[in-house]
Amino acid sequence: MKNPFYILLILLGSFFFSCRESVDPEALKVYDGPINSATKIFIIHSDSAIVRSEITAARQLEFQNGNLEFPEGIEIKFFTEDGILETTMVADRGYFLKNDNLYRGEGNVQIKNLLKDQRLQTEEIFWNQAQKKIYTEKFVTIQEKQTLFNGTGMEADDSFSNYKLKKVRDSRTLLPGEGI
Repeated sequence: MKNPFYILLILLGSFFFSCRESVDPEALKVYDGPINSATKIFIIHSDSAIVRSEITAARQLEFQNGNLEFPEGIEIKFFTEDGILETTMVADRGYFLKNDNLYRGEGNVQIKNLLKDQRLQTEEIFWNQAQKKIYTEKFVTIQEKQTLFNGTGMEADDSFSNYKLKKVRDSRTLLPGEGI
């Protein structure tokens, strides 16, 4: 005769294993949203103890792959070797793509070279820190003193001191009170 304890154990074990709910595969999806959130961001990039750029943002989201998102806008300031503020870049939204070491601004992007009185307006811009280069393939408007240039695609050094407009559409002299 079999031991009733073993029979009870087998019945309880089968009860627990047979009454398991089926799991919805959608509930097991891997979370790919932000893993960290920060506010009032201030990042300094320096070279040989000389500040080269400053990044400020109201909010930063960090993802598992190291990418960053600045959903409430981003501002980047570029300084000369003497520490003088030379250029500012502002965008409605910003991103940092870690694998490419590349910043991307989108929305209403405004770049101003304060020393050369140059301005740029576009809807998307990329900043390659390693190459010290900014560029876009989108439509751009550039104001240089009293002249306005429109075109598609642009490359410049990250201070926006020297630029190359790829496909110039038109240019004209500004009337008093006009400008970007």
